[in-house]
Amino acid sequence: MKKIASLLLVAIFAGAITLGAYKLFFEQTNFTVVTENKKDNVFNTNYTPTSAKGAGINEVDFTVVAQNTVNAVVHVKNVTISKAPTSFMEFFYGHGASQQPQIGTGSGVIISPDGHIVTNNHVIDNATQLQVTLNNNKTYDAVLIGTDKKSDIALLKIDAKQKLPYLAFGDSNDTKIGEWVLAVGNPFNLTSTVTAGIVSAKARDLGSNQSFIQTDAAVNPGNSGGALVNTNGDLIGINTAITSQTGSYVGYSFAVPSNIAKKIVEDIIEYGNVQNGILGINIVPINSPYAVEKGIDEIDGVYIEGVENDSGAYDAGLQSGDIIKQVDQVEIHKHADLTGYISTKRPGDEVQVTINRDNELITKAVIIKKRQTAVLPATTGMGLTIKNLTDKDKKKYKTDKGVKITGVPETYRNYGLWGKVLYSVNGEEINDIQDARDLFGAISRYGRTSITLINEKGERERLIFQQ
Repeated sequence: MKKIASLLLVAIFAGAITLGAYKLFFEQTNFTVVTENKKDNVFNTNYTPTSAKGAGINEVDFTVVAQNTVNAVVHVKNVTISKAPTSFMEFFYGHGASQQPQIGTGSGVIISPDGHIVTNNHVIDNATQLQVTLNNNKTYDAVLIGTDKKSDIALLKIDAKQKLPYLAFGDSNDTKIGEWVLAVGNPFNLTSTVTAGIVSAKARDLGSNQSFIQTDAAVNPGNSGGALVNTNGDLIGINTAITSQTGSYVGYSFAVPSNIAKKIVEDIIEYGNVQNGILGINIVPINSPYAVEKGIDEIDGVYIEGVENDSGAYDAGLQSGDIIKQVDQVEIHKHADLTGYISTKRPGDEVQVTINRDNELITKAVIIKKRQTAVLPATTGMGLTIKNLTDKDKKKYKTDKGVKITGVPETYRNYGLWGKVLYSVNGEEINDIQDARDLFGAISRYGRTSITLINEKGERERLIFQQ
């Protein structure tokens, strides 16, 4: 018995010595170093996850969100009467053109229980009649409240006599790349259809100085104007475009961020038009030869090439060579980040702009101001560059109305337009550049346009153009 106990004791000591030797001489110890970063965070964590069941495709439950979303997405049908010239003379003089009805379709999102519906401008553009069909197959006539061609957003209204299901705007700034989203719309004239995907990119610029959310959720013709929602059911975008050689879904699509759409809708309801504002800076496209030559093609931020006089940026002391790194709490890495955020602001709003100047971060308070210049469409506005009148201009030209012509395309160079005040078009007086854009935008491409000008002596001149 004593012999067995002695052997057991020796075995225990031998095992302990062996284990200790392994730990001391052979096992590699891994250390985790935890430090407190007092600098800017690389990212912020949202402690309210959009999916309560996790992030895996097999764990996300879209059923509740889909059920709560489809009834707030509608089918939009527009009837457009196009006038097609039937002869050579009618093409030039606009008489006797035949009227041909054309039907276009798209989607829309109910955003209030009283029947306000947001959709794309291209869905309802030039419509003479608008109809909206709900997911329960009830159809209503719709009226156009307002539109913004630049952002491709339009606002409709129906009178349904009862409260309607609607979607609440979410904060598109909080949207994260890789987040699950649903695209809801009416492709191919079907009732509400739901597709799922992730946010592929944010602040995507498609060459029109806009900022889009890119997603790989399937979007097809008819989805335009539909809803992009997160897994909480919040409306984070209005589906608006796909890039495809065939016109059908090929793996990615784009949506107007909800913060931009919400601001446009509120402007239309409150002011009757969109209140656009600018910082007042000139930039250099990073992919241009000039940017490469100057060595600013790889800058993280927005490089200020110049500052416009009498702008908010000018008043705040921004300078050529400054690099915009942040506006309020939004980090700026490229121009689309900047334009996307400024698009949510109105003239008179103040933003905190953080710039890099000589490797020093400086924050300036900048007042957003109204844009003072615009270019009229070439098809109906002759491509004229116009500017709001200053007090000095009003005194010089003896008028309180109109806009000053500061640029004339080569085609109209011999008409004596430069430097004169554009007072009215087709008898409608012009107050500012927005009035001019709206009036010329409403002109038919084929027909006569009468404009009234005021010269430096305060004399009025009338010109008639045949489009």
